[in-house]
Amino acid sequence: MDALHTRLLVHRYADCFRFYDAVLPALIGARRTGGTEAGPYASWDVEDEGVLRIFDRGAMAEVVGAAGLPAEAAAQDRAMLVSRVADVDAGFELCLRHGGLAVAAPADRPEWGPGMRTAHLRDPDGSLLELQSY
Repeated sequence: MDALHTRLLVHRYADCFRFYDAVLPALIGARRTGGTEAGPYASWDVEDEGVLRIFDRGAMAEVVGAAGLPAEAAAQDRAMLVSRVADVDAGFELCLRHGGLAVAAPADRPEWGPGMRTAHLRDPDGSLLELQSY
């Protein structure tokens, strides 16, 4: 049973599906447990715990009665996916190869904690991701 997991509501469902399906296994050992590129929903788990779900934003808007609202999210990020990985540099390059967009290259961040290294990028739909190791 999943106590809590993240669900991203995305405009570019197929692009995001391909991105997360390519990078999550290598980054955190996740496996796809449901869904296809055709959408509108897909899920990835680590062992028996859900770690990420994506859902087509338009399909969700229909469900919650928000289809008439503006499609674009606010300019300021409201959430970020953070993933602890074994190698920030390798994870960053993996994400870029699969459609991720660089925001901040891998860098040591001792001011954030001993041994902290991070990189920031966006998935194909613009969601902010942080890869970290420490």
